[in-house]
Amino acid sequence: METLKQEAIKAISALPENVDLEEIMYKLYVIDKIRKGEKAIEEGKKITSEELKKEISSW
Repeated sequence: METLKQEAIKAISALPENVDLEEIMYKLYVIDKIRKGEKAIEEGKKITSEELKKEISSW
């Protein structure tokens, strides 16, 4: 498994040369959210799609 630093460097390197700082920060934000989601799944912290639909309907 890649370290977070390796993953960040790889993601930034894949961006175009004229990328702005906001796009870089967004890419790193997405990576962070994906990693946190994967960790939550591993820890059993998940809900079914039906539970999600009920939660969304209460908004």
